[in-house]
Amino acid sequence: MSRTRTLFAALGVSAMAGATALALSPVSSPPPAAGTVVPYAAQAPDSAFTSAADAGPGSIACTRPAPDGRVSKTIHCYTPDQLRAHYGLGPLATSNDGAGQTIVLVDAYGSPTAANDLNFFAQTFGGPKPDFESVAPLGMPDYTNPTGNGVGQSGPNAAASWAGEANLDVQWAYAMAPKAHIVLLATPPAETQGVQGLPNLMKAIDGAIDKYPSGTVFSMSFGTDEQTFGSTAAAKSQFTKFDQTFQRGLAKGDTFLSSSGDNGSTGFINVHRSTTVGSTPEVSYPNVSPFVTSVGGTQVQDGWTWNPTQDVPFLPSGARNPAYWGWNVGGNTEAVWNEGGFQIGTGGGLSTIYSRPAFQDGVSGIVGSQRGVPDLSWNAAVNGGVLVFHTYFPSTQGPAAWGVFGGTSAASPQAAAATAIANQARAAAGKGPIGNLNNAIYSSSFDKSVAFNDIVPQKYGTTPSGMLDSNRMWALAADGSLTPNVIPGYPTTTGYDLTTGWGSPMVPGYVAQLVAQ
Repeated sequence: MSRTRTLFAALGVSAMAGATALALSPVSSPPPAAGTVVPYAAQAPDSAFTSAADAGPGSIACTRPAPDGRVSKTIHCYTPDQLRAHYGLGPLATSNDGAGQTIVLVDAYGSPTAANDLNFFAQTFGGPKPDFESVAPLGMPDYTNPTGNGVGQSGPNAAASWAGEANLDVQWAYAMAPKAHIVLLATPPAETQGVQGLPNLMKAIDGAIDKYPSGTVFSMSFGTDEQTFGSTAAAKSQFTKFDQTFQRGLAKGDTFLSSSGDNGSTGFINVHRSTTVGSTPEVSYPNVSPFVTSVGGTQVQDGWTWNPTQDVPFLPSGARNPAYWGWNVGGNTEAVWNEGGFQIGTGGGLSTIYSRPAFQDGVSGIVGSQRGVPDLSWNAAVNGGVLVFHTYFPSTQGPAAWGVFGGTSAASPQAAAATAIANQARAAAGKGPIGNLNNAIYSSSFDKSVAFNDIVPQKYGTTPSGMLDSNRMWALAADGSLTPNVIPGYPTTTGYDLTTGWGSPMVPGYVAQLVAQ
């Protein structure tokens, strides 16, 4: 019902009827009904973690903080200070990043425990006291039935999945810009595009433009595929209405960022609310809007290097295959996000609705006559994901615990935080907020070599899926091995490309270039 990979419980032995079936069938969540807006979040399976006492010899890839304490020898994770250092920022404890700025994170349902969970996150990692508010301008979401017993895709059955998304957005916008005023903007209905979901999300954004100061940076970690809107004419009509909100915000000095998606270039089509995957490359809205900056995904491997020697992610027992998940200590690389073992990777490609905007004229050789996405990128990997704390819905989600999250839902709020830091620096220089970010980063006066780490092909181990050079997804064959998906992806190249955009921000240079604009 939702394409969010937070139900990576599908990868956990406890969540399946038979472990053998796991290794022989595609690892994915159930597809959504056509037209469904979904969060672009992904969570590592709990089955990858065990107690430190039971872990045995060998290097530990990830340790969940207290009160959790479980460890993994295959799935890596990052604390705020680790990713802050990778992107050129100083320690969280002494950071003034984001002071005076507002970041609005837009999510259906929100999270009933977002404030308390963020406070615990900040205390755990020694950060300053959060400046946070959760608002529901269209009415409070229904948190009473997170299991969804018989209430359908538009009911509160989606609340648990969206709560994970909301906690991820809030905690990692804070991790990068801890002194910013962080707003969780929640809407009450579920996510059925064209019925309640997307129109209500846009209505909430429209109100927030009026409520919050000029220069507010919005992050949207959700999307719906272009083809699910039906005909090109129908999609254009709907997008034109929605885009008026973004245009109004840009005119005020606000900036909008959105996740590019977690399914490579695959997508769904509109066939009477069925679950049909399209046969052609696909991108999603709102990230494809030319008034929004699309954020793609990378995989940061900092302090470790993946070393696969066999393209079979899971053993017949359902356990992770060490020959696929193997890694070596050391290294610092950043590749296009394409995790065959989880069958997820960065969205990207060409719009079938929007023609090429003027700011992309300089990359017309790549995008042709259409709008291309993403515009930039950030770490979105699950193996190399971020630590997120939760206490929501204990009856279904268990006791307080840490999860490891990825997805372009992790990328967009962090890129939004980096942009808020740039607005902070612009204010200190006596300049107004950056507003339309696309016009800035595509400008010939914007030095991409200073602002971005250009993501280029990377080769890991000896297997085909270890060659990270595109966003073409991988499928599991009948024998459990990885095979390329039938939907082609786009190549990752030097300079601008349709998988990582201009690359991932090197925050000091990114900020300096935005101040110079």
